[in-house]
Amino acid sequence: MQIIVVGYGRVGSRTARVLAEEGYDVMVVDNNHLKVERAREQGLTVVEGDGTDEDVLIEAGIETADALGGITGDVDINHKICLIGKEYGCRTVMRISEDVSTDVYETYVTDCDEVIYPQRLGAAGAKTALLGGSLNAIGDLTEQLQLTVFTVDHESPVIGSRISEIELPATARLYAHGADSKPMTIPLPTTTVSAGDRLALVTEQESIDEVESILLGDE
Repeated sequence: MQIIVVGYGRVGSRTARVLAEEGYDVMVVDNNHLKVERAREQGLTVVEGDGTDEDVLIEAGIETADALGGITGDVDINHKICLIGKEYGCRTVMRISEDVSTDVYETYVTDCDEVIYPQRLGAAGAKTALLGGSLNAIGDLTEQLQLTVFTVDHESPVIGSRISEIELPATARLYAHGADSKPMTIPLPTTTVSAGDRLALVTEQESIDEVESILLGDE
């Protein structure tokens, strides 16, 4: 599987290294010479240039690539990268920030195969998205962690709350939300919880009961 990672910052570098260590064919693209040199020192194949330049992406192998990640720190740049990727039939994954408005977020969801919040998912999430895996994938979880999906019932105390307002234990992280029968996606902080919604969390096993009480209330 051939994967192009555009952006060799904190998230992009970890994503590229994890993929390469697992045996995938990874190409890094970055226009910062120091980052390019660092990637090469770490044994990665790199094209130095602007990831929004189609010619640069062609040099990186976009014509035969399976997936392309716009994982720079600039949302607009990542969007442009993914739009080019779609023209070549790549699976596209776009890094966004938590301050993206709902309207703009909907545009990104339409234009890209997957959007990621590195603040929430980190490199493991970016890797999973690039490989085309479901957000329910558990291959990167340790033995102490468990992925759990809760369905919010009509008695839940979190109904009407925004995602950012739900106070979970430090050992738990809410990473996906699904309304009604729609696919689960990474929620915006302003996403409001309604009855029937599904909430997916990664949590330490010892915290499951506490999380269930917070989300569903005490029976």
